[in-house]
Amino acid sequence: MRLLRGFQSSLAAVNFGALFLILFPVLMVPVVFPKMHRWTGKVNRFWARCWLHLSFIPFETEYRFDPTTFDTLIFCPNHFSYLDIPAMGLNAHNAIFLGKNEMEKIPLFGFMYKKLHITVDRSKLKSKYTSLVKSLKAIDEGKSLVIFPEGGINSENPPKMARFKDGAFRAAIEKQIPIVPVTIPYNWIILPEYTLRLRAGKIKVIFHQPLETSGLTLDDLSPLKERVYKVIDNELRKHNGSR
Repeated sequence: MRLLRGFQSSLAAVNFGALFLILFPVLMVPVVFPKMHRWTGKVNRFWARCWLHLSFIPFETEYRFDPTTFDTLIFCPNHFSYLDIPAMGLNAHNAIFLGKNEMEKIPLFGFMYKKLHITVDRSKLKSKYTSLVKSLKAIDEGKSLVIFPEGGINSENPPKMARFKDGAFRAAIEKQIPIVPVTIPYNWIILPEYTLRLRAGKIKVIFHQPLETSGLTLDDLSPLKERVYKVIDNELRKHNGSR
């Protein structure tokens, strides 16, 4: 079984690189034509599904609302595993990511990621401010966002989440757009942070009912953040047992 998992992990790595090279010209379309930004979500979805199928990783998405009835949204998923990024690529709602600037260091992929998504160096105050400004501008352009509210893989004891950062909630309130809690309950088991060896398991992504921010002010930021945290945490407890 260990040998099989090693083969699957190597296959997943090869598939990831091969699919990226094949789709790179297509991914450049919204870079050259920014108004075609919805193309980014469509390609991400195709990429994620192909990669998971070819790597023999089963997956399931569950929507507790109709994503086609909303225009611009901010998605806030828990984040315990590198698998969470392709998992969020399955999102039926076209969106771009806000992620760590470390992604920019990956040859070719980093160039594409920087052009299509928003990157941030969370160790620098100026970078965090710039990423917020870019996020607000992206929303004005009609783009939905995926923001990991923990600020990366920061939990010391998954599936217990780390404290949430303010950025996603500030952007949602300032632009008065709904925020969607997202629970990814099993990725921390399938691919823990400390290894690149896959384990048996099925990716599941649960998109909860959007929380409205109409009429909220920045004074409501902490209660909103707590509401999102509780929705995700309750679902994690349901799937992983009480902690």
